[in-house]
Amino acid sequence: MLELFNQIARRIEAGEAVAVCTLVRTRGSTPQKAGAIMVVLRDGHTLGTIGGGCVEAEVRLRALHLLGERSGRLLSFQLDHDLGWDDGLICGGTMDVAVEVIDSPQRAGSLLQVRDNLAAGRVGTMTIDVPDEQGRMVRFKREYEPAPDLLIAGAGHVGAALAAIAGGMDFRVTVFDDRADLATPERFPTAMRIVGQIDSELSKFPIRSDTSIVIVTRGHRHDGLVLSAVIRSPASYIGVIGSKRKILAIFEDLGRQGIPRALLARVRAPIGLDIGAVTPAEIAVSIAAELVAHRRGADHLPASPMRLTAGQIERLGS
Repeated sequence: MLELFNQIARRIEAGEAVAVCTLVRTRGSTPQKAGAIMVVLRDGHTLGTIGGGCVEAEVRLRALHLLGERSGRLLSFQLDHDLGWDDGLICGGTMDVAVEVIDSPQRAGSLLQVRDNLAAGRVGTMTIDVPDEQGRMVRFKREYEPAPDLLIAGAGHVGAALAAIAGGMDFRVTVFDDRADLATPERFPTAMRIVGQIDSELSKFPIRSDTSIVIVTRGHRHDGLVLSAVIRSPASYIGVIGSKRKILAIFEDLGRQGIPRALLARVRAPIGLDIGAVTPAEIAVSIAAELVAHRRGADHLPASPMRLTAGQIERLGS
């Protein structure tokens, strides 16, 4: 979200008018949650998404019209057979989208404040005032939280592959390694890089309750040192790469150092979901998948395909 707000701000500050379309309210099943944003530009291109499909296409068309009029509007959509088919949501959900036309920093108001707050790691609140379809002014407030930190201990092949994936998952990625030749801008173009003794640097980092830590260093000893440095932190997710035999050896060593078993039990190890991953890129995907499951509260669900069963297909038309 911070990058989207940055893009909006850059265009506004350059004198470009944009239509900011914010999903302000939902009822029932919808492809996105309230707070999602899509920006419509004068040439018809868009930034961000409010869920895709027919609704997004219709919002884009109406936003282009409103952009020409320099006026805002609250749009409401019922996801019935006509608007829900392409989204797979023929279930009566409703989406309310506020379209604001912003053509100067003065009219950007709280949007620029949200951008500044997110950049500083603070919650930002956007206030949206638009007329509804009857012309009555309505106000909405949406809170945006800063991207959670993903700390990757290790700049090797798996760390690099995971950083590339996680940047698109709205994580603020920081990579730690003591090898300056690996922790380079070329290998980590979208991540912050901290070069130094990994366990020491992580001990100094401000770890919050929404922080995720992935330990993929170059060896057993380094993994153990890093885990020892962060295991008492408030991080919600700590994972360590390696075989079960290696993990148990690390846990035995930490147990001798006085780390209680309750703390060891919170560690995701071996890290990732079991998808048969072999290559560094595949292992990174398995770790990213577990991060998603953790973030969305689906840790308790088995990692299994979501496809239709043969029985469901057999019952078609019956």
